[in-house]
Amino acid sequence: MKRELMKRSLFLSVTLLLTPAAQADTVNAAVAANFAAPFAAIASAFEKATGHHVVTSSGSTGKLDAQIRNGAPFEIFLAADRERPDLLVADGLAVTGTNAPYAIGRLALWSPNLRVDSAEALKQPGIQHIAIANPKTAPYGAAAVQALSRPGLLESLQPKLVQAENIAQTLQFTASGNAEIGFVALSQLKGPKAPAGSNWVVPADWHDPIVQSLCLLKIGQENPAARALLDFIGSAQATAIIASFGYDTPEK
Repeated sequence: MKRELMKRSLFLSVTLLLTPAAQADTVNAAVAANFAAPFAAIASAFEKATGHHVVTSSGSTGKLDAQIRNGAPFEIFLAADRERPDLLVADGLAVTGTNAPYAIGRLALWSPNLRVDSAEALKQPGIQHIAIANPKTAPYGAAAVQALSRPGLLESLQPKLVQAENIAQTLQFTASGNAEIGFVALSQLKGPKAPAGSNWVVPADWHDPIVQSLCLLKIGQENPAARALLDFIGSAQATAIIASFGYDTPEK
């Protein structure tokens, strides 16, 4: 009898683990590379507050968008632009009314070794490589191209530009010395794990605003954990975390 009860208990435990209700405590989030560190802090606070678990995939906004359109099982998308979440809603892949700005990014010029206090830093004779994110898939890369155009430097510096896949790789290129200087997200230079070096925050009017929006994807609309995370990102606690990483926050 005892052995039979143990078998039934084991069967029930396995059954519960495999039911959709048990899986609802996990939410899969696709997060733009520039927002990886702030989101890690937000996810940690969310997990402590709710008991839910967050699985994060990070990359360039363009590549994450392509993965979503090809069936990747993401439930929430935090992009580095406004356009892609809006288009996902328009194309029926995200829930209407959930697309909204969560942060406004700032671009910074950074070097681990050189003094950087203005765009003039790009003219230093020792600079052979300037890292930027791919402007076709990464909004911060597009902003970097616009910023270089403002002081009329784009044409002369074009041969020195080294394109990274996303803003995280841009930081890696610069930190490793593969590029002497690079355009990165200001958020990457904030927080306890921020790299040392010198940086200059690019004036906001040198490029289009980097308005970052999110959306709840259709695949996650029945997941309570996904809905809860969406609400949490708009909370005062999450907003404070976002601001601490150098982002401007959109008006509510």
